[in-house]
Amino acid sequence: LEAIKTGKSRLLRYETGSDEETVWGMGLGCEGTVEVFVQRAGAELLRDAGGAARSLCAQDVRFGFGTFLAGPHEGRTLAVARGKIQGGFDPGGDALAVASRRIESEDTGIEKMGDSRLFVEVLDPPPHLYIFGAGDDARPLATLALQAGFEVTVVDHRPAYLTAERFPAPARLLLRRPEDGVAGLGLSRRHSAVVQTHALVHDKTWLEALFQEPVGYLGLLGPRVRREQILQKIGVPAPERLYAPVGLDVAPDGAEQVAVSIVAEMLAVRAGRPPMHLRDKAGGIHDR
Repeated sequence: LEAIKTGKSRLLRYETGSDEETVWGMGLGCEGTVEVFVQRAGAELLRDAGGAARSLCAQDVRFGFGTFLAGPHEGRTLAVARGKIQGGFDPGGDALAVASRRIESEDTGIEKMGDSRLFVEVLDPPPHLYIFGAGDDARPLATLALQAGFEVTVVDHRPAYLTAERFPAPARLLLRRPEDGVAGLGLSRRHSAVVQTHALVHDKTWLEALFQEPVGYLGLLGPRVRREQILQKIGVPAPERLYAPVGLDVAPDGAEQVAVSIVAEMLAVRAGRPPMHLRDKAGGIHDR
């Protein structure tokens, strides 16, 4: 309320593992520190980097949103992408280089710059999952992937299977035959693909096309013997990024549990983490 009234931003710090927490009966037990920057969201923010950030989100590009937390520019913001300040306040000096370095390393954090502190939040376009095959087992996978933050496109050549009743928005539906390939989809490292048409010839055709694309994750539903049959027909060894059988070994029973195992595997691969029990991990849950 104070920030709204005065227009002055504030940086608040909370120690969640301190004695004060016990006194006040919070009982969180997280043993961490939280810093909250409170800023009035209004014309000033839009005049700086707010408008540019909205535009960059629509362009499907990674960018950095910088906010000065302290110093003479406190509260001012800038949006950085493609090595340039795309909008907002340009303070000169090292701000562009600092933000660009954090964007390149995908490292959200705070940089001290003389009397100033610049918080750079690295914002990626959401990951995108293509599901090739619109059978009943694709429905829970699409639903769970959407809930996990993926954009989802379901691809099939049968119009009767591609309906909003079966795959409600925001899932996208693409009517395409396997022999038409994946041209024009703009697939990249941020894309994942799962092939589950339940037809050997269609799985082979989709996989053959996807092998030529730089997708970050490629899964194939079905047992190993089926994978080998398809690879033999294609005439190539399995690439390292092919996960077949798709999913983690959690003894899934039914399409919903299979979907859980697939989404968990996609998240682990995207993060570059081997699946493990958190209790067995040395150190904290999150990287610092």
